[in-house]
Amino acid sequence: MKILKSKKDVGGFLKLLRERASGGSPEIEHKVRAILEDVRINGNKALLKYTKAFDSLTTKSLRMTPAEIKKHSKKAEKNVVDALKISAKRIRAFHERQKERSWSFSDKGNLLGQVIRPLERVGAYVPGGKASYPSTVLMNVIPAQVAGVKEIALCVPTPKGGINPYVMAAIDLLSIKEVYRVGGAQAIGAMAYGTETIKKVDKIVGPGNIYVATAKKMVFGAVDIDMIAGPSEILIIADDTANPKFVAADLLSQAEHDELVSSILITNSRKLADKVTKELDSQLSELSRKEIAKKSVDNYGAIIITKDIQDAIAISNSIAPEHLEIMTEKPVDLLPMIKNAGAIFLGVWTPEALGDYAAGPNHTLPTGGTARFSSPLGVYDFIKRSSLLNFTKNGFLDLAETVKTIAMAEGLEAHGKTITVREALPSFKPTIPPLSKGRIRRN
Repeated sequence: MKILKSKKDVGGFLKLLRERASGGSPEIEHKVRAILEDVRINGNKALLKYTKAFDSLTTKSLRMTPAEIKKHSKKAEKNVVDALKISAKRIRAFHERQKERSWSFSDKGNLLGQVIRPLERVGAYVPGGKASYPSTVLMNVIPAQVAGVKEIALCVPTPKGGINPYVMAAIDLLSIKEVYRVGGAQAIGAMAYGTETIKKVDKIVGPGNIYVATAKKMVFGAVDIDMIAGPSEILIIADDTANPKFVAADLLSQAEHDELVSSILITNSRKLADKVTKELDSQLSELSRKEIAKKSVDNYGAIIITKDIQDAIAISNSIAPEHLEIMTEKPVDLLPMIKNAGAIFLGVWTPEALGDYAAGPNHTLPTGGTARFSSPLGVYDFIKRSSLLNFTKNGFLDLAETVKTIAMAEGLEAHGKTITVREALPSFKPTIPPLSKGRIRRN
């Protein structure tokens, strides 16, 4: 892993990270657009065609039956199922605290408030292929269930008919009955536009490859989406009290995901930097996915040396990492200075993997610097808010002149007329003086 110290080298690396997160190529966008349009027009026919072409799977039924789900879930080892149950319980307990409730208040007899309702129907994409993630099922479905979403549909690719028992175990654990064996951009199109088999959803959540991410970006507007997820990233801020074995292990925990993952250490200790470099080489050799992890570390990994921890925090805030670990002598003291991060892991006993699987907070996090303005997936992503207004006649009159004045200033005559037509009613006789201080009195 390269060690960077000069402003020029650090600036060049940060530019590389920005370019890495810029998205897919025009060629990918062209292919995805064609797939989406095909699915929109031809429905199931297009889905079956792409499932055969991309997943080498010929099937007459896109939907998996509850019996199939149960059958494959029973192939999962008991210890894995037990672990998933613990994780699910903790995830649900955490997200229960995110619930929002409708509220209202009285303003001189007028009612103002906000109505909270769950989305009616949500679609979740669960990756398949090289790797399948039961934790993704838990993290995407449980917040929707807590929010009160009535209909939850899952799309799970099954290349060559292969069905991951752990994913099925997670689905069975959450009692999800609507599951489709379809993946890729075509699955996103099906959920966004609807087909003869798959009913259109209101929102699509879940990670996927570049084709899935591009498809989600393109269907936004027809449906809502959670986020445009890019390659994962971890950033560790550490001082000379950090254990280099821990630091190296945590950096590699993300690097093994994908060649495009970025793993970064920022430290004020050259001694720690050198020790972590040696540990990375040693631990890399032990990984089954060492080729993937090595490419990630070599291409998008770095150790940045700063003069102090404050400078390290400043660089971290500019990167706005998906996962931020703080391994310093007093990590809690640094929390007020952290402005941008998807999830913050404080102290040596809080590795990022805890958050991935069992801690409770959601592991679907903003990537590519988007933590500057977006948040982890949560219950709030599965609700909609409606403003509530109920005015009395006197309350209406109290604001009538204000509304007419602003409408006139904006040149919107019809807006003002909604006030004057009411004022013109013969029965319009307010029972209290409507004029507040500063208003021009009408004759």
